[in-house]
Formats: sequence, C-alpha cells, structure tokens
Amino acid sequence: MPRTVHIIGAGLAGLSAAVELTAHGETAIVHEATDFAGGRCRSYHDSTLGMTIDNGNHLVLSGNHAALAYLRKLGAEHRLVGPAKAAFPFFDLASGEHWTLRFNDGRFPWWILKSSHRVPGTHAIDYLPLVRLLWAERDRAVGEVVRFTGPLYERLVRPLLLAALNIEPSAGSAALASAVVRETLAAGGQACRPLIARDGLGSALIEPAVRFLHGHGNIIRFGHQLHSLRVSDSRVETLDFGTDRLTLSGDDVVILAVPPYAATNLLPTLEAPTEYRAIVNAHFRIEPAPDQPPILGLLNGTTEWVFAFPGRVAVTVSAADRLIDAPRDALARTIWGEVAAATGLPPELPPWQIVRERRATFAATPEQDARRPDAATRFSNLFLAGDWTNTGLPATIESAIRSGRRAADLIAQH
Repeated sequence: MPRTVHIIGAGLAGLSAAVELTAHGETAIVHEATDFAGGRCRSYHDSTLGMTIDNGNHLVLSGNHAALAYLRKLGAEHRLVGPAKAAFPFFDLASGEHWTLRFNDGRFPWWILKSSHRVPGTHAIDYLPLVRLLWAERDRAVGEVVRFTGPLYERLVRPLLLAALNIEPSAGSAALASAVVRETLAAGGQACRPLIARDGLGSALIEPAVRFLHGHGNIIRFGHQLHSLRVSDSRVETLDFGTDRLTLSGDDVVILAVPPYAATNLLPTLEAPTEYRAIVNAHFRIEPAPDQPPILGLLNGTTEWVFAFPGRVAVTVSAADRLIDAPRDALARTIWGEVAAATGLPPELPPWQIVRERRATFAATPEQDARRPDAATRFSNLFLAGDWTNTGLPATIESAIRSGRRAADLIAQH
C-alpha cells in the first residue's frame, strides 16, 4: 500500500508542504482545525466594510525565491504585482518630507553614491557599518552589531528591520537581520522589488494551492482538529481527532504545521519559541489617491506601511503590543489622520476595520531564535513546518514556505 502523509494545519507552511509533496508524487491529507485554509495569510469577507480584506498585510520581495517557486508551481505568479525596479517611497510625518529609495539592479550598491537615491541626510560612508550585519553571530542582538542613531537608522535600518523582524530592531536577532540583509539589500535591486497581492492574499497564495491539491487527488479536511498525538519511543502511532482516530501504518508520515503554542501542547517535550509579538492592521474602504504608490513607508507616527488596493487602503503596524488593548475607534482615527496627511486623501474617517493579532510572530530575539526546532524530530515519522521552525529567516511568508518545502524534501528522502 502507498504511504499517506498527514499534514496537520492548512496554513501557508502546511499548504507549501502539500504542494511540494505532490510534486514528489506523494499523496497528502491535510487536516485543518478551522473552516478555512491560510491561517494568518488569508482573505475573508468583512461584513463591516462589505468587502474582502486580508487578515494581515504581507509583502513578498522579488528575492524570496521559495515563495516565487511556490507560486510558479501553482501557476499563480502573475497574482503578485510590483514595479520593474526596486523603489520604496517614504513620508516623514514630523518634517513633511517625501523621498524614494531607489536600488540599482547589480550587487554593488551604486545607489548609495547618489544623493537622489539614498536616504536624505546620509552620506555614502554612513552605510559601511551595515556590512557588519552580514557576518553577525547567532547569539548577538542587532544593537550589539550596528549603531542605532542618526538618519540612516531612523529612515532605513529601523523601518526595514522592524517590518522584517516584528520586534524593536535593537533587541532583535542579528543573525536573522543578517539573513534579511543578505537576501535583499546585499543581493541588489532585483532582489528588493516589492510584490503585493493586489487582489488579496487568498487569491494569490491560498486558493490556487487548494485547487492544485484537490486537482491532484489530495484531501483537505476542514473542521478536523488534532487533539493529541499518541507516540511510542520512536514514532507517532495514532492521530486522535476527538471524534475519530487514525492509526498510522508503518510507512505513514506526519507533518505538524501548526503554531508553536499548539505544537508544544501536542508535544510537551518540544522546545519552541515561547514569546510573541503583535501586529495591528487597519483597513479603510476608500479609493487610494490617484498618485498613491502601492506601498508607502511612514516615519515618526503610529502607522508604518500604507498599502493601496482597489477600493481599499490598508495599514500595518509591527511590534504592536502597545496597541493591542487600545480603543479601536481612537486607533482608527489616529491611523487615518496619518494616512490622510501622507497621501492627501480626505481627513474624514472612512469605513474602517482594525485587525489585531496578539501572537502574530515569535519574538525574534537571539534567545527565542535559538529555541526554534529543526524540521526533523526524534520521531522517525514526524516532521515540523512553520515560520517558527529553524528556517534561518524571521517569521515571514518566505520562511513559512521554506519550512513546508524542507519538511516535504525530508519526507521524500525518508
């Protein structure tokens, strides 16, 4: 009998694993506790706004090779759109300044030699200390490696690393920051182009995967929550879903692709991250300004990144633990005031929705990064996937997809 791979969780890591396994000729059954796929990377119809919105605003960069390979397998690469050149416009709410960072395509950073391309108020020599990040040790914090003062930090390093690590950069893992810099800034402009799911994360990353899996004979069981794993000394024997139990054959394999707190509930001996950071997203039902860029960085305010979609303007605030319990209407008014000031949109508050995720990502400190487990476990037929596993990257779309692919590759070799 052919073996079956049971994937627990239909988030992006679980879907990535299932897609990769299908490419290897395997058959997978995906068990999802909720009634929808995608996890934190999903779209849904919001009744308040009367439109489909994303659970959170996620950005893919052109250097995210695993994410782009995943989309190519699904025939969905066209669902991410972005500029032909790497350009990031910014607006400083304190000074009223506008500028755009423009990266050249090659690996040598010619852009820092041009005042019109680099951060205002900086000089080319100011960028040299960033090279230290490329060889940062895993037990170091970013604040121990680079200087955290001056316009380069305030206008480039902090916004970039805050978005990537979802933690105040000075306390963040230097090794994870190093991975971000190596795969984006240090790789040249063609690795830095921002790519946005213009029609929603669901239509780009989730729905094509569900169709692909169904079309290749895989099964996704929604509302099928795993309650416990029954294990022997060396392998998983039974999956207990409460209403039913599955006894695994000798060749069957399991991928646990759930959040870390769920994984440790199922496997109490598993070492995994235990600290988290929040993200706040705001959505406004309004047409973007005619000249509004697809993505705009804001400085010196609550708002950090503004995304323009058809009929909707969305905002992301990273490391947002301070805002988790803030009054929703006051938060919406604060954010919209900043968006209006930066874009020229009317100051009157349009219909809005606030989405807050208390445990959006693991806390990307050196200590928590060291707790991330590898894909293989001590059980011969159990593997892990998720952006919280040891991918070498912070908790991002790219990290989630790589984790699923890694687990699938190990199973193919198993």
